Amino acid sequence: MKAVVIHEHGGRDQLVYQDVPDPAPAAGEILVRVRAVGLNYLDIFVRRGMPGLPVDLPRISGGDIAGEIAALGDEAASVAVGQRVLLDPMVTLPNGEIGALGENTTGGLAEYIAVPAENAIPLPDAVTFEQAAALPIAYGTAWRMMIARGRLRAGESVFILGASGGVGTGAVQIAKMLGCVVYAAASTEAKCQRLRELGADHTVNYIEHPEFHRYLRSITDGDGVDVVVNYTGGDSWVRSLKCVKLGGRILTCGATAGYDPPTDIRYIWRKEMDIIGSDGWRRQDLVDLVDAVRAGTVVPVIDRVLPLAETAEGHRLLEEREVFGKVIIAP
Repeated sequence: MKAVVIHEHGGRDQLVYQDVPDPAPAAGEILVRVRAVGLNYLDIFVRRGMPGLPVDLPRISGGDIAGEIAALGDEAASVAVGQRVLLDPMVTLPNGEIGALGENTTGGLAEYIAVPAENAIPLPDAVTFEQAAALPIAYGTAWRMMIARGRLRAGESVFILGASGGVGTGAVQIAKMLGCVVYAAASTEAKCQRLRELGADHTVNYIEHPEFHRYLRSITDGDGVDVVVNYTGGDSWVRSLKCVKLGGRILTCGATAGYDPPTDIRYIWRKEMDIIGSDGWRRQDLVDLVDAVRAGTVVPVIDRVLPLAETAEGHRLLEEREVFGKVIIAP
């Protein structure tokens, strides 16, 4: 079969489109014909290498996978050949630790993948493979962060940084679904317009307003917001602290722009704010998301769909922030 394989850490030239042996399902596993894979920044980190988090090479990355069951291994009785499925990327590794498809074990940037049958989530016909592949790592993370960890309530104001990406577009829709007032930040007016079309009540162009905390306070009568969603880190962190109302909170689930930013703890105690971390998703989050997509309350935002051979172009689009929503790879 064809696959995209990383043999060495480095640039996009390390994404090698090549032939690899077809996988075979072991006992308790299923063989899935991959129809769609959602790219995430995690795939870029796997390709580049992550300090303190070694990735065994060679590696096929890609954790957000939707497709059809092509074959069953022994003892895989809970599913059927031909069934449409979304795969939960979270897996138990041989040492008992929890890992992820595409990071700690073989991922889905290939024509087929063998995975534990327990990772399969039935996919209704009303949800496309591309929509499903947009969900787990980005939308699943946003769902858990906003609902389980952030406990957002109707009427609260929420400021979402990096709102035009996968997690961001998910966070905007989830916040609106919960009845919140949404302030969404992006780098261009075109992206801001699309965020308003997606449901954002107000947008902030952080290129026009690099001191975005000042602008946000100016349009909230000096108060700021109840909740800030910041999964970028880097030089946006201290400005985020300055956006929070007295008694508000910051939600974080990542650090795409840097994990060790300077901080200013004065704002934390003076505003009596809570900083709440959220790590990934749980299977039930994905089940709930599939139901939300089927009901139309969440509509995954897909920027474009590329063939497997153009995976490197998908990485480029993410790295250069030329996307609105998700990039999907269709083997």
